[in-house]
Amino acid sequence: MTTIAPETRGPALVRRPGPHELHPVRTHRRRRALELSLAAAVPLLLVLLWQLAAVRGWIDQRVYPAPSTILADGWDRAAAGDLWPDVWATLKRVLAGYAVGTAAGYLLGLLMGSLPLVRAALEPLLDALYVVPKLALLPVFLNMFGLGEGPQVALVAATVFFFVWISTMSAVMAVPDGHRDAGRVFGASPWQMFRHVLLPASLPAVLVGARIAAGVAVLVIVASEQIAATDGLGHLIFDSRALFQNDVMFVGIVCVAALGVLFSELVRFAGRLLTPWAPRDRGRGQA
Repeated sequence: MTTIAPETRGPALVRRPGPHELHPVRTHRRRRALELSLAAAVPLLLVLLWQLAAVRGWIDQRVYPAPSTILADGWDRAAAGDLWPDVWATLKRVLAGYAVGTAAGYLLGLLMGSLPLVRAALEPLLDALYVVPKLALLPVFLNMFGLGEGPQVALVAATVFFFVWISTMSAVMAVPDGHRDAGRVFGASPWQMFRHVLLPASLPAVLVGARIAAGVAVLVIVASEQIAATDGLGHLIFDSRALFQNDVMFVGIVCVAALGVLFSELVRFAGRLLTPWAPRDRGRGQA
């Protein structure tokens, strides 16, 4: 008689929940605190190294002033009211050009993403214009609008337009056909299709392009002000370099960096408010 041995089984695999599962809010806060600490520590370390190099004489302070000198000069200029007119001049040009370029780019991108015939008619022309360096268009805008605010605003608008147009058109074209079919099944009108299908599905990608455009807009306006402006942070940087006032030049550079970061973060914050369903924000919302 043959005896069959009972089936032997290995040890059971037991999975215990981790800290991020047991305490999601606490884990998120610790992670966020670590990220903020690293974000502040890296630039602070670079500034301290720069200060040390200037104090020890490793670099020429006439060319690269110490951060303490730059900070003191910037504080004095701000207290005297000499800095704010240039900051305001740059800011209003960026805001005006960004608003015009974003509106035009979004509307045309939505139209071209939704209508294949419009896309076939306009995309080759816009692709050709996109690769033209935008600063090369400054003489054209000077001929069109003359000296003043017009060329600066138009240059920023033209730059922002292409970034928003490309991101919007691509986002609308990437909306799954199933979403569109569901809207048609429920008898959605063209406005309802846009409001409840195309807009929610494409807006996160559109806002990514808008955020990139915000940073590029600051870069373009500073370069433009160095060429054809009598005020603004770009003019301040270029003019102070010509007069060998390197401390003032670095004050302008720091202001440009702060303005770019602030503008980009405002666009990101607006994106979080407008798209709470975006995947990258879902975890933060739950925490």
